[in-house]
Amino acid sequence: MGTTLDLVAAVKAELKAAGMTYADLARQLDMAESSVKRMLSRADMPLSRIDEICRILRLDFSDLARRVAESQPLLRELTAEQERAVVADKKLLLVAICVLSQWTLEQITAAYRLTPAEGVKYLAQLDRLGIIELRPLNRYRLKLAKTFRWRPHGAVMNYFREHALLDYFAGGFDGPGEGLLLVHGSVSKALAPHFAERLQRLATDFAQQHQTDQKLAEKDREGYTLVLGMRSWEFEAFTHLRR
Repeated sequence: MGTTLDLVAAVKAELKAAGMTYADLARQLDMAESSVKRMLSRADMPLSRIDEICRILRLDFSDLARRVAESQPLLRELTAEQERAVVADKKLLLVAICVLSQWTLEQITAAYRLTPAEGVKYLAQLDRLGIIELRPLNRYRLKLAKTFRWRPHGAVMNYFREHALLDYFAGGFDGPGEGLLLVHGSVSKALAPHFAERLQRLATDFAQQHQTDQKLAEKDREGYTLVLGMRSWEFEAFTHLRR
């Protein structure tokens, strides 16, 4: 839920969508038009007044609140405290990774040794952390942007480096749809950021394709993990040989 200012902004948007002027609203509220303008410009009104306006607009307050929530900017990165909370409980980390892939509660509990009650508990924790908005029937809205990434030196990436990196790269990368490329070269410092942007676009394409393919049968889908990286780096053994 946003602030009263967000609610009033949503009310104004609904008035415009309904083709209702301030004068129209004033008549229905039995108020002077100048009072309505002042009330909306100052975003200063009790919830009971917002309820009354919702009734006039034939809009449920819950719908208005949902629209406010959906208008809030999505997170591109969690705070350090949020990430530490996620990795503090490995089951919570598992559910967090699953919701990033837009898995339902039923899919999570079918694939992993989690009871429905545990699944709901962890979804509620992610809601409190601001990662999802938990909705009725244990559905949720992800509050992360498509360009979301874990903090480069945050708790989640540090956990990945310590516990998963070697396991990931130990694979042969020779299966269907797999591949591993190691390319080294010297390029213009001005052009390097453009390559990083192209990597980000590829990551976004992968995430969007994942969402599109959720309508396919499970037998027609396979889980993949895409790791993209680019940094100014030299193998330490080579660095020791420099003059």
